[in-house]
Amino acid sequence: MVGLQWGDEGKGKIVDLLTAEHDVIVRYNGGANAGHTVVVGDERYALHLIPAGILYTDKVCVIANGVVVDPIKLLEEIQALRARGIEVGDNLRISNRAHVVMPYHKWMDEALEASLHGAAEGMAIGTTKRGIGPAYADKVSRALAVRVGDLLEPERLRRTLRTIAPLHAKHLAALGWTGATIDPDALAEEFASLGRTLAPHIVDTTYLLHDFLGQGHSILMEGANASLLDLDHGTFPFVTSSHCSTLGIPAGTGVPLGRIDRVVGIMKAYATRVGAGPFPTELNDDTGDRIRDRGHEYGTTTGRPRRCGWLDLVAVRYSCMICGVTGLACMLLDVLSGFDELRICTHYRLRDGTVTDRFIPDAKRLEEIEPVYETLPGWSEEIDATTDRAGLPANAQRYLDRIEEILGVPVEIVSVGPERTQTLVAV
Repeated sequence: MVGLQWGDEGKGKIVDLLTAEHDVIVRYNGGANAGHTVVVGDERYALHLIPAGILYTDKVCVIANGVVVDPIKLLEEIQALRARGIEVGDNLRISNRAHVVMPYHKWMDEALEASLHGAAEGMAIGTTKRGIGPAYADKVSRALAVRVGDLLEPERLRRTLRTIAPLHAKHLAALGWTGATIDPDALAEEFASLGRTLAPHIVDTTYLLHDFLGQGHSILMEGANASLLDLDHGTFPFVTSSHCSTLGIPAGTGVPLGRIDRVVGIMKAYATRVGAGPFPTELNDDTGDRIRDRGHEYGTTTGRPRRCGWLDLVAVRYSCMICGVTGLACMLLDVLSGFDELRICTHYRLRDGTVTDRFIPDAKRLEEIEPVYETLPGWSEEIDATTDRAGLPANAQRYLDRIEEILGVPVEIVSVGPERTQTLVAV
């Protein structure tokens, strides 16, 4: 299960839906910068680190090695779920190889964004300031990293933090940070305590997942963020810091792609983006505002208003290609009710006037293109009470048909409202 645009496609709802068909639900990338929202009846749940399958009592949820874990945020999430009567015990497993987001990573994130913003217009990435990028940077640096398993060894953790704290302090000073300072001993004590609390959940999830596979259990891989934010294949440099396409599954879990037999790509019926970066079909007008208001387009994690625009099928087709998508879930189709006409981007016109149907995963070049649109008739009826695809207005069906024609992938799921039951499933 993977997002095909710039995130916020409605992945939480689809994970919740597909969880019923699986035994194990796995997060393989990202961190607390993700925000998956699930609505069950009158209850609304916002999940950031824990897989959305936690709302089912008979499923096992796994935070695998490709995730960067903020133990403070994770425990807050666990406590919030328990306070609402959701069981979090043996059904949650955390990789001992997952890397830890420390407080200084958040300070670095904030300081770096401020430095880039001040250096030149358009340089800041627009991160959530949750410390995700700096934590992944430490992972790549290797010697500067702290892993979840380290939290279970207090003296080793203390030695590690005493070694790396001065280096991080120099980095922060170079970025102009004037806030809190790093106290390695206090951090070691705090995070060792967090480790003791989380200890019952911490395991080698690579072997765990292969054991589950060997026992015939079905596994759902829950992607966070989205394919156009993938570190290698997204709109670089305005991307996240992990591999959030399906290509991140092997490295993020230890499960080879050959074991994956179905890939559900999640897309909105329109397009949104949060933060900086190119957005070819963005609407800075009343239409964009109308989509934002109807879709309640404000970030689950940050509350930031999302940029809104028409559906970009050049971009979605590219994501389908790199992710090996076998079926689509088209979300928030109900938001488009009431528009006289709808537009979809089918090609890009380049600066030299040539037209292409190929996506350009390079921010500078993508900013220079002009979208080529196809116009389709809209529909006036509200569709949130529709129970099957055949019951949709003719023009809504035509919109879905055209998506399938251009992408060459069937739309298997259609969402017509936020609640779990407001979902049309074809297969």
